[in-house]
Amino acid sequence: MKVLVTGGAGFIGAHLVEALRARGDAPIVFDSLDPASGDPARRAAAAAALGVPVLRADIRDEGAVLRAVDGVDAVVHLAARAGVRESLADPLTYESVNLRGTAVLIDALRQAGPRPLVFASSSSVYGAGTGLFAEDHPADAPLSPYAATKRGGELLLHAAARGWGQPAVCLRFFTVYGPRQRETMAIARFVGAALGGPAAPVYGDGSALRDYTEVSDAVSAVLAALDRGPAWGVFNVGSGAPIRLDALIALIGALAGAPVRTVPAPAQPGDVPSTHADLSRVQSGLGWSPRVRLDTGLARVIAWARAAAPGA
Repeated sequence: MKVLVTGGAGFIGAHLVEALRARGDAPIVFDSLDPASGDPARRAAAAAALGVPVLRADIRDEGAVLRAVDGVDAVVHLAARAGVRESLADPLTYESVNLRGTAVLIDALRQAGPRPLVFASSSSVYGAGTGLFAEDHPADAPLSPYAATKRGGELLLHAAARGWGQPAVCLRFFTVYGPRQRETMAIARFVGAALGGPAAPVYGDGSALRDYTEVSDAVSAVLAALDRGPAWGVFNVGSGAPIRLDALIALIGALAGAPVRTVPAPAQPGDVPSTHADLSRVQSGLGWSPRVRLDTGLARVIAWARAAAPGA
């Protein structure tokens, strides 16, 4: 299967491309290599190392996107500006990349002929709710522009599915982590702080509850959506086993064999108090369940960080 992966040089994207190649598919990377997602030269080298075609272009470039979808069997749409706090400081860029970019891709598929699309959404669409989040939980009160654009992408795809039969599966990822994730993500910072790097900020009182998803589980959910996804569907992708922030930090310290050095910081606008994925629908609808325990996933991140450290 020939699969276009927008954002394929990013964190989840690169892991997905490797998995697609491993099972005999033919992935194509479409990525702008935006500096906001890391050093462009480093990311370009990493993309080249994937050993697949790399189309360097912006997801908002209508001509480039139309050419990219020509001849592919399916699309995985990961291209986006990520980050809740960053979106509060730059909402126009998030609207442009995440909403207009998704609309450009949808229109390219309308012109080229609909084919299956898997969209990376986010648990942030649930806003400040608490308890177990099921897919029919209200998702109409986002706390950040990032969350709003992810919900908006889902709505655009729903309109395309109903309007002209564009197949689409939206995966609401719950805090994906793993080797090679962005340095600004919480787990990467805490691991770095345990291994001798700068002290990591702890926002709030440590009581925030998060459902973490190891990247290989996120990738296997994308593959399940490609293979078994319905013409339209929205599915949670998480561990179903949330952990408090202070307990996460203690666990990382225990696994690293060194305390995580932290500095207190005030709670941040846009952050939600709790996430907890109800996995009933994804288990029945896609036959997917998480396989990687949090301690196992964190051990992988620590091992990778040690191996990637200068002089290692």
